[in-house]
Amino acid sequence: MFTGIITHLGSVVKKKSDTLVIRIPDDFHKKVKVGTSVSVNGICLTVTKIETRHFLTFNFMPETSKKTNIQYLQPGDIVNLELPVTTDTLFAGHIVQGHIDGTAVTTSIEPEGNSRIFRFNVHKNLSKYMIDKGSVGVNGISLTIIEAGKDFFTVGIIPHTWKHTMLHTAKVGDVVNVEVDILAKYVEKLTSHY
Repeated sequence: MFTGIITHLGSVVKKKSDTLVIRIPDDFHKKVKVGTSVSVNGICLTVTKIETRHFLTFNFMPETSKKTNIQYLQPGDIVNLELPVTTDTLFAGHIVQGHIDGTAVTTSIEPEGNSRIFRFNVHKNLSKYMIDKGSVGVNGISLTIIEAGKDFFTVGIIPHTWKHTMLHTAKVGDVVNVEVDILAKYVEKLTSHY
């Protein structure tokens, strides 16, 4: 489990049909070992190999490739990294499982005051779980929804988030990973027979 508070950035070194190699910062290396779960752009992946202190290797399944933007990653792309929650973690975001529900497409990035407003087009099978001022995970980042429409949602990005996540490399047309609030899915399941 994660909180959606991005702690580090990595970069894609190599990607094959079922393997991803990420370059990581020195201080991140000290916190992982083979078998550690890491959120990579919001996707919960398991470290399968550590090649020196600068490279981590992850394997992923065909289902992961189909459901996430991992299929579009290219060498040099910047990715968000987060380690799993521990008993000492400050729970500053929201409950993020690292189980991506689907993707959305970035349709606009507009400056507004000290922030940037991102608009994403999303399928209605995901938008039904979204509400104004609710939580959403976008590439693993815990964000607050400004407006939730039938086929879109918007979020505001403050300067700190812009600088310390991969969003500073974002452009219109980018595909992002989306994880909706797990509580909304549980409520739907529990009340579906009423």
